Parts: sequence; C-alpha cells; structure tokens
Amino acid sequence: MKQLIHLGFAFAAIAVIFLILNFALPLCPEPIGSRADLFITGAKLTLVLTFYAGVIGLLLGTLAGVAKLQKNLLLRGVATFYTWLFRGTPLLVQILFIYFALPVVSPSFQFDEQTAAIIALALNVGAYNAEAIRGGLIAVPKGQTEAAVSLGLSPVQTLVWITLPQAFRISIPPLVSNLVALLKDSSLASSIGLLELSLVGNRVSSETFSPVPVLLTVAGIYLVITSVLTAAALPLEKKVRGEK
Repeated sequence: MKQLIHLGFAFAAIAVIFLILNFALPLCPEPIGSRADLFITGAKLTLVLTFYAGVIGLLLGTLAGVAKLQKNLLLRGVATFYTWLFRGTPLLVQILFIYFALPVVSPSFQFDEQTAAIIALALNVGAYNAEAIRGGLIAVPKGQTEAAVSLGLSPVQTLVWITLPQAFRISIPPLVSNLVALLKDSSLASSIGLLELSLVGNRVSSETFSPVPVLLTVAGIYLVITSVLTAAALPLEKKVRGEK
C-alpha cells in the first residue's frame, strides 16, 4: 500500500510540474514563450511513452526474470535469449527494426509511430528489468521458500505471495534507475518522426537558429521530471535499507 502511495505522489508531483510549465513557459523570452505549447505537448508524449513502456516492461521483466530461474530448459532458454538480444543490441536499431522492418516481414506487424516506439522501449527496458528482478529473487533467503513449502504452499503460491514481493523490494533501486533511463531513452523515438520532447527541441532550434535556449529548456524539462521520479523513489529505497 505504501508503495502505491509513493507512486501516487510521483504522478501528482509530475502533474503539478506540468501546471507550472503551463504558466512558466509562455512567460519565457523567445524563442520559448511563443512555442510553449509545443514543449508541453512534447513533454506529455515523452511521459506517455515512459508510462506505457514502463508498465509493459515491468511485466515482461518479471516474467523473464522468473523464467530465467526455472528448471524448464525451454522457459529458461527463451528468457535468456530475450535478455541477450535486447540488452546486446542498440535501442535505436530496435526501434527502427520494429517500425520499418517488421512490416516488410508481415503486413500484420505494421504499427504507427507511437505504438512502435512503445513496443521497442518496453522490450528493451523489460530485458534490463529481468536482470534486476532475477537478482532480487536470488537475494531472497532460501529459508523463506523452504518455510512456505513446509506450510503447504504450492510453488506458484510461494512465488506470488512470498518470493516476488521481497524480490521487488530488493530490486527497487535498479528498477527506478531503469525507469529514469527509459525516460531519457524515449528521445530515440524521434528517429521515426514521433514528436516527443527532444524532436520538438530539434525542430524549434532549426527554425529559430537559437540552439542554446531551446536545448537548455529541453534539458531542464528532462532534468525536472527525472528528479521528481528519483525523489519519489527515495522513501522506498530507504525502507529497503531499513533507514527511517
């Protein structure tokens, strides 16, 4: 419950930030003020990409992290191949492949820019989340599992009610780091023409020939959002370490 409260605070803080941006950016000197709506729209799309890819990536990472510790060779092999492939290739190549190459393989795999970006980002961050969750599962004392089995819990019940909750608490720091990295990596969606925050900055910079104030504004918005996400996760990390 406390984790959900902290997550709610994070999204509430981001909402407040956008309210501030709605008032502050129009008051900025040119070339920012007259184009404030563009920056706000780009920032919103960046957060949309981060949210959907983050949720899907957490689910994929959980499944892959659990599968990598299974005795079943097929499950372990598929999960290992997935993490090897998406951790070992550049995210930019993955985005371009899903958007441009998959439709060539089969027309049914043709996606719009936003969907393609979310799929690529989710698959990529899911591979990194898998390793974080796998590490958390390994760190859970074996005595916890043995005690659950002795109480008559099935392997699935032990995983869902005993092992995974503890693994998630242990994995919070790397998972938060992966989320922050995902937010910044979402800028690569501009490579397929998605008008997120960094592409807005590039276009405004090209139109106005004023790269310094434009790119400083873009960097500032990224920095504020990542700082909020990191600050919202600090109480959870302190709880894991046993600090007050």
